[in-house]
Amino acid sequence: MSEAERPRCRLYLITPPALDPAGFADTLAAALDAGDVAAVQLRLKPAPDPVLRQAIAALRPVAQTRGVAFLVNDRPDLAREEGCDGAHVGQQDMAAAAARRILGPELMLGVTCHASRDLAMAAGEDGADYVAFGAFFPTATKPQATLADPAILAWWSELMEPPCVAIGGIDAANCAPLVQAGADFLAVMGAVWNHLDGPAAGVRAINAAIAAAGGSPLRSDGIP
Repeated sequence: MSEAERPRCRLYLITPPALDPAGFADTLAAALDAGDVAAVQLRLKPAPDPVLRQAIAALRPVAQTRGVAFLVNDRPDLAREEGCDGAHVGQQDMAAAAARRILGPELMLGVTCHASRDLAMAAGEDGADYVAFGAFFPTATKPQATLADPAILAWWSELMEPPCVAIGGIDAANCAPLVQAGADFLAVMGAVWNHLDGPAAGVRAINAAIAAAGGSPLRSDGIP
């Protein structure tokens, strides 16, 4: 797909690894109100079903009432049961084809593909709506992750229709090469939730960096 045809890069927020759902709802709302965000992924690993359901009940409306897609990590069954927009699965969590069967054709499916072209192509064949590459930078979330090269974003963007998400250690200072390589979305956690001036400032900083890199987030379409 040519640069002129491909939608511009947007922010994809991943929740902190631990949170109090009731208290975090206001934090999430402030972050989403601060600037363009395409999606929020609830990622609480590991957490029992009651905790996940409580978090979904508190946070899903915050995202959806603002036109932001709400996804659940690992659990397509809960995503479907609880009215979410979709789910994201890793290579060790659930096969993409199985997740697609649970979600049905209408809900969104994202698949972690690390730095592998083969995994990404297989995910597309199995019904993924987007593929996620990374980590691109060292990250405390997955300290043992093999770092990916931005060239994989350029390869995917040039040849494939489904969007690609860049993930792993991304912040406002280092994201420009990923935007310029063709990332459709930047998946961010710490750079927003741990920002010195608060999450709202983190969202503004990432959006400003996307725009400065030539990937203005001001667009009307959603994810994917």
